Amino acid sequence: MAKPVVHVIGAGLAGLAAAVRLAGGPRDIVLHEAARQAGGRCRSYYDPVLGMTIDNGNHLLLSGNHDAREFLATIGAGEQLAGPAEADFAFCDLATLERWRLRPNAGPIPWWIFAASRRVPGTGPRDYLGLLRLLVPGKDAPIGTLMRGGGVLYERLWRPFFLAALNTDPIEGSSHLASAVVRETLAKGGRACRPLVAAHGLAAAFIDPALEYLAKRGAKIHFEHRLRGIDFAKGRANALDFGGAVLPLGAADKIILAVPPYAAENLVPGLQTPKAYRAIVNAHFKIAPPPGFPPLIGIVNGTIEWLFAFPGRLSVTISGADRLLDVAREDLAETIWAEVAKVTQIEKPLPPWQIIKEKRATFAATVAGNKRRPGTGTAFPNLLLAGDWTATGLPATIEGAIRSGHRAAGMIVASQ
Repeated sequence: MAKPVVHVIGAGLAGLAAAVRLAGGPRDIVLHEAARQAGGRCRSYYDPVLGMTIDNGNHLLLSGNHDAREFLATIGAGEQLAGPAEADFAFCDLATLERWRLRPNAGPIPWWIFAASRRVPGTGPRDYLGLLRLLVPGKDAPIGTLMRGGGVLYERLWRPFFLAALNTDPIEGSSHLASAVVRETLAKGGRACRPLVAAHGLAAAFIDPALEYLAKRGAKIHFEHRLRGIDFAKGRANALDFGGAVLPLGAADKIILAVPPYAAENLVPGLQTPKAYRAIVNAHFKIAPPPGFPPLIGIVNGTIEWLFAFPGRLSVTISGADRLLDVAREDLAETIWAEVAKVTQIEKPLPPWQIIKEKRATFAATVAGNKRRPGTGTAFPNLLLAGDWTATGLPATIEGAIRSGHRAAGMIVASQ
């Protein structure tokens, strides 16, 4: 008797996480991906302009991202993440050129706010108590109604922290999503908020090992296999239409739809998804970082927000970057490099560069956007959803994407 099948539609992190969790179990796993490669918005590629392999986006994880770290451990790639032994974040204020390090202590009792060498300069312990309003349970509201914007602490810590996490102006960002990030990381102490990066690239950490793991366990993977439609009848999904090839579904077969929200909405009748999006701009410069330069540094009072140092390359991430989408790439490269040179003290002209603009990088993590996120289950019992845009309780992050895949897989396991 043929085994029941789980069709995972989409080989981004959510789809890969679901497939990895189910691989080797009592169901056959078939992974369908519209593109020529897996990874979605989390992938590496060879850039001919730079003559090197780069990531399509710079991604920072924290040690408290348990689903992401569990996924990496499962596929044998846990050692791909690199970071300091303790929570340590370097910062630079471009307006004053002042530099400091934020160093939360390991445990959950935040004694670090009483140590001037560990907290944001120009702030005192009482300033940090304002975060408590965000952690009090209540109705989801814009962060700006609970936390006052402006001031040294906001501009030097809370704004860059929440902007990076939500990819949305913190003033309009969802308090529930911001609170969830804080509860899972900073509120647990430095052990949960050590910065971690994929030192050898996203593909080496998340994608290639996952594909190898699936192949070894008999999963079938089809690239350039775009789902065009789903046939629904009698309250369930009955067939998958891949454009000329219609695949009927058995009575026990399941679907995990792990595609972008706008694609899911076109495939599933009555599905509500987030409508607004926010952009991210990433810039890469082919130049060696200065000796001893930190692997990651946060920037305030500039266009750039986070600067990553890789072997032979400096990379920049700018969140909530809708304002930059219409700026000419050449002008943007000059502006960004001027700030990078200032931070790194590199006195050289613009090196070879690459700019990557992602117009719909994430859903807008506002109160309205958060309300429109669907759960894992749907009105159709054999169809589940996965993706960082589903109701994971987190903003659109690597952790949220992987968690969504784990949840979808868990519901299938529970139904066996």
